[in-house]
Amino acid sequence: MTDNASTRVRRTAVRVAAALLAGTTVLAVAPAAWATGAPVDRPAAAEEARPDGAALRKALDALVSEGGSSAALGEVRDHGRVVWRGAAGTGDLDTGSPARADGRFRIGSVTKTFVSTVVLQLVGEGRVGLDDPVERYLPGAVRGGDTITVRQLLNHTSGLYSYTDEPGFFFEDEATLRSWLDERRWTTYRPQQLVDIANRHEPYFPPGQGWRYSNTNYVLAGMLVEKVTGRSWNQEVERRIIRPLGLAHTSMPDTATTVPGVHAHGYLKLPSGGRADVTELNPTMAGSAGAGISTTDDLARFNAALLGGRLLRPAQLAEMKTTVDVGQGFGYGLGLMKYPAPCGEFWGHGGGIPGYETMILGDAQGRRQVALSQNPFEEAAPETGQRVTNAFLLGAACPGSGTGGAQVPQLGENPASLR
Repeated sequence: MTDNASTRVRRTAVRVAAALLAGTTVLAVAPAAWATGAPVDRPAAAEEARPDGAALRKALDALVSEGGSSAALGEVRDHGRVVWRGAAGTGDLDTGSPARADGRFRIGSVTKTFVSTVVLQLVGEGRVGLDDPVERYLPGAVRGGDTITVRQLLNHTSGLYSYTDEPGFFFEDEATLRSWLDERRWTTYRPQQLVDIANRHEPYFPPGQGWRYSNTNYVLAGMLVEKVTGRSWNQEVERRIIRPLGLAHTSMPDTATTVPGVHAHGYLKLPSGGRADVTELNPTMAGSAGAGISTTDDLARFNAALLGGRLLRPAQLAEMKTTVDVGQGFGYGLGLMKYPAPCGEFWGHGGGIPGYETMILGDAQGRRQVALSQNPFEEAAPETGQRVTNAFLLGAACPGSGTGGAQVPQLGENPASLR
């Protein structure tokens, strides 16, 4: 393998490892930079101006032409109505078919917000205590479970090693990339298998003594849901969220490897040339930490219902929005992140899984939502990706704020990236 090929596979590995199930990818990094803009006097300013459709079209196109994505989908909702929706790029590079705005995609760690919502519903029903030890619900499942609370799972202060940090779980070079593509992406994992990877490692820090994003936390959260309800986390998300909200294009697959319905394909660029279609994979590698599939419209409706108080009681929604300061303007609550913006606070989550990156944001009252999905493929400079992503998210969330995407400084390390 040439030096250039080695560098390319390392960059691919880093991007996928950082994006895979990550709470924030480049899509989620960008909004934190909004904090450097001067907030307007009234947080409601965002809803007073309609987004500039032509500017959003240009920004979405730039995610493909400059940001290296094969496709990008975006939607803006305001007071329950779609005020802008669009798609850019190619949905299938083999056939050349264009991406469709109603297409489905893998949402990665946005799944965590669904799972946390179910756990908090159980808290509201008196069936789970946020400050109870995990051991009470899952005896023997995780090392140190008697000193780790449910809350610490949900806000990533448990200190538990993230199983996705395990060397070789994904890939670090061309050989392990080929192995993952040909074999390991089809592996079925039981949740306890993923937790046991973490059990073999020392924790990052004692429970409650720091913050570090760990997918192990949400695998355990899914196991807790099953133990308390007698139904799988997938079934409970379906029963409590998807069906009541009528999210007809959202699913939480178990072992099904395909993305149903219309969808843009996800790809990895191979270091030796060519590409691999990674649309199909076994979602048990992510499980309750990131297996979900949805659309921009369904994610926007879910975010509106959540922040609008339709899914959680006031006490539990307040708990969800009680954040840990994770630096660079971010706050992480219980499966929900806070993003300071020039027009007020926005709440949501980002996610990534090979071939797909997703972001959903909503204002604090559940009135305006911005959903974005893209399919990273061609290599692009990180600052370029952040710039074009900022242009879309800022233009959609804070129209008329007076802060253009080019004026938003770039961030350094993503505080929620997988290490």
